[in-house]
Amino acid sequence: MENLAFRVGDKAVYPAHGVAEVTGIESHEVGGGKQTFYILRILDNGVKVMIPTGTNGLREIMSPEEVDEVFDVLREKEISVESTTWNRRYREYKDKIDSGDPKQIAEVLRDLLLLRNDKDLSFGERKMLDTAKALLVKELSIARNMREGRGRKRSSFRSFSPAETPPGAPWSGRPVQKTSF
Repeated sequence: MENLAFRVGDKAVYPAHGVAEVTGIESHEVGGGKQTFYILRILDNGVKVMIPTGTNGLREIMSPEEVDEVFDVLREKEISVESTTWNRRYREYKDKIDSGDPKQIAEVLRDLLLLRNDKDLSFGERKMLDTAKALLVKELSIARNMREGRGRKRSSFRSFSPAETPPGAPWSGRPVQKTSF
């Protein structure tokens, strides 16, 4: 078998699906040739996915340095969405989530949380907010080697407001006016 980036039991991130566990590695006949596949189980919903081992996008769980960078993105307060139409914003956010890049997903989460302080989010934006939050919470909790419940408490997206957190302050998760998703 070829030199593979992941082994059975490893956890990896599959873009737009979230954290998955490699549950198997199998070879199958495809188009007259043999191809090797990772068998993944998405942790959030238990869905099993089979992807070619050479698939771009499957990546390792973020490093501690990347965790810090994600929190830095979440602390930023400057966004420019005023002149952007909701459908263009939605496409941009979807592209960022589909990229699988945790910093881009954090940008989506931050922007939607800040936008929510100024106006009611559309149904699509609320769904996108939930998706970004779920993807980040799961990966951050695993990256910090915590149980998800403890990770949620520590990195409480429900009460996080970048607009109210002073620069350089620890991510305190102070309450905001709107707390429902």
